[in-house]
Amino acid sequence: MRFSEVCPCGSEAAYDACCGPLHRGASLAAGPEQLMRARYAAYALGEFDYVFRTWHPRTRPDDVSTSPALSWTGLEVVASTADTVEFRAHFRTPAGDDVLHEVSRFEQRGGRWVYVEALSSPAGTR
Repeated sequence: MRFSEVCPCGSEAAYDACCGPLHRGASLAAGPEQLMRARYAAYALGEFDYVFRTWHPRTRPDDVSTSPALSWTGLEVVASTADTVEFRAHFRTPAGDDVLHEVSRFEQRGGRWVYVEALSSPAGTR
């Protein structure tokens, strides 16, 4: 991705002014929503090292990559609190378009925000 292209996190900002510095380790997410957006962008761009680094070690799987056949197509942040973010992450697979609707929990660890777990998928969603 060119740094001047629009960031996939949905902010409408250029990648280099948005999630790029977070992915490169030049800055830290200021809160859960910024971290959620940066993690989504990392999945969309295949920056799995960032996903790994921002996942709490207690809950993190060994492999955080996704199938190469899956492409992330859009993010909607539904609601955000002091330590949770509800979102819809749209994606496409060979079987068609789908959406992941989740409430994620985050916490600060060593002065930085990390993803801890999915609390729930709202009723009637995946």
